[in-house]
Amino acid sequence: MHLRIGTRKSKLALWQANFVKEKLEEKGHEVELVLITTTGDKILDSPLAKIGGKGLFVKEIEEALLRGEIDLAVHSLKDLPMSLPEGLTLGAITEREEPFDVLISKGGKSLQELPEGALVGTSSLRRQVQIRRRRPDLKIEVLRGNVDTRLRKLDDGLYDAIVLAYAGIKRMGLESRISQVLYDFIPAVGQGSLAIEIRENDENVKQAISFLDHRESRVRAECERAFLRELQGGCQVPIGAYAWIEKCVLKLRAFVSDIRGERFLEGTKEGGIEEAEKLGRELAMELLSMGAEDILKEIYGEI
Repeated sequence: MHLRIGTRKSKLALWQANFVKEKLEEKGHEVELVLITTTGDKILDSPLAKIGGKGLFVKEIEEALLRGEIDLAVHSLKDLPMSLPEGLTLGAITEREEPFDVLISKGGKSLQELPEGALVGTSSLRRQVQIRRRRPDLKIEVLRGNVDTRLRKLDDGLYDAIVLAYAGIKRMGLESRISQVLYDFIPAVGQGSLAIEIRENDENVKQAISFLDHRESRVRAECERAFLRELQGGCQVPIGAYAWIEKCVLKLRAFVSDIRGERFLEGTKEGGIEEAEKLGRELAMELLSMGAEDILKEIYGEI
């Protein structure tokens, strides 16, 4: 088949698209990349929470997919909204890379070693509240842009440290820059996996990419995404969820917080692998009953 992959233009997005391209070419398909600029790529001076959140990085690509201008789209799974447009589906979720966050700092200092009042850059509310809970004395500033841009700002002395996704750093071959892997931070939903989005009725493409679908990674993603979907949470709310499988048991750890990190509700749940979505929904409902509903209403300005 001749397949057209829609992708953003950043180095990391191109790495991800080329990874899928090479896998498909190994199967004998002819593949081309179609580069698409999204709204999220154009607006770099505002926090995501204020300009629309995750969908900003996929909307134009999904529109091209629906128009038939591309045959599949490769995204970071964590960038995909919980509900896809009618007519589109997740054809494959690739094997998950490291799902955790990493700290990159001047002098290789860990989070605890940063001096009082040090300036940390991150665009994520989820990361911000987890930093504040561990180091309330640090200053946090919104930092957007691609990986190279963020590292350059750190190297230019504009920040003392920045927080990024381990998966992106590893894929870019920049692991030597990592000062600390933040294993105790709860990651973003789906962080570390690639999502391949296709048209729902395109059986030929669905069959062509089926070998890229990693069963365990899909189960974990479905659990985390069900948690977030039940909360109806977006980029405006600090939410994290991490599912893993241990001795054939699916486990989920997740949190909801207010923006300041003062009300931080965390929970865990476990169950059968076949109960992924049920597990995610149930933990979400438990946190809602513990007070997450009030936090969500407050953040969305409903009370």
